[in-house]
Amino acid sequence: MKPTSPAGLSVAVVTPMHADGSLDLAALRHHVLWLIDGGVDTLMPSGSTGESATLDDEEQRQVIATCVEAAEGRVPVFAGAGSSSTKRSTSLARAARQEGASGLLVVTPYYNKPSQDGLRRHFTEVTEAGEGLPVVLYNVPSRTGVNLLPETVFRLAELEPVVGVKEASGDLDQVMTLIRGRPDGFLVLSGDDGLGLAIMALGGDGVVSVAANEIPDRMKELVTAALSNDIGRARALHYELLPLLTANFIESNPVPVKTALHLMGHMGPHVRGPLVPLSPGSLATLRKVLLEAGLLPGGS
Repeated sequence: MKPTSPAGLSVAVVTPMHADGSLDLAALRHHVLWLIDGGVDTLMPSGSTGESATLDDEEQRQVIATCVEAAEGRVPVFAGAGSSSTKRSTSLARAARQEGASGLLVVTPYYNKPSQDGLRRHFTEVTEAGEGLPVVLYNVPSRTGVNLLPETVFRLAELEPVVGVKEASGDLDQVMTLIRGRPDGFLVLSGDDGLGLAIMALGGDGVVSVAANEIPDRMKELVTAALSNDIGRARALHYELLPLLTANFIESNPVPVKTALHLMGHMGPHVRGPLVPLSPGSLATLRKVLLEAGLLPGGS
């Protein structure tokens, strides 16, 4: 395993906001401390769950700096440095390094649908801009419109800083191809809470979790059991947590998880447009799931 590899439980950190849409860095700092106390192994801010697509470059710097400062070296911070532009992504990578990030999480460029050669060149340039920072590739075709194929991942894995891939294609055949063909020490991480157990049982190395924002301790227990080959215990936890894992995607992420954290008393529910608050029906469903999971203050 390469140094600073984010195996185990990583959390896709939400970005708290005030009602006017400005960053709530105090709430972010408090949330990071709570996540670390809950047992997460790695923080991954400024990704999809962190609403990076609606943050400007300075705001991303502030989010990363806040996470690094709050973590105080207790856990690695792999900062999101992805965009639809290679030029902007290289700039974000340099900024993350300057703010003290431990590594980079780099999503496939979205909207413009580059070829596999274009993806390889993009990730190579961003990796070089990181000047040695470990890089986790991030494949999420449902959001980006392009699939990072295993053969491209394997070519990129030849770059020393590229330590793994966050795989959120939902395609277990592709996941198995990655696990079977990867070089020694290269991490395959589930980017989907619902498939995390399956991917770890197949030989994956951990989960980049949305639900860890709400239940870091329970997700850590699940991941630890799975990676220890205690599949019976991991399976029981998976089905226990499944209603919440599902409810977190009842509408566009991160609207449900930020709403849940608000109901739990952690932060405001606010998201940036074009995202909007949960519909009344979805809110009722989410509240019921949280209540049944014992996550609401006073059981209300």
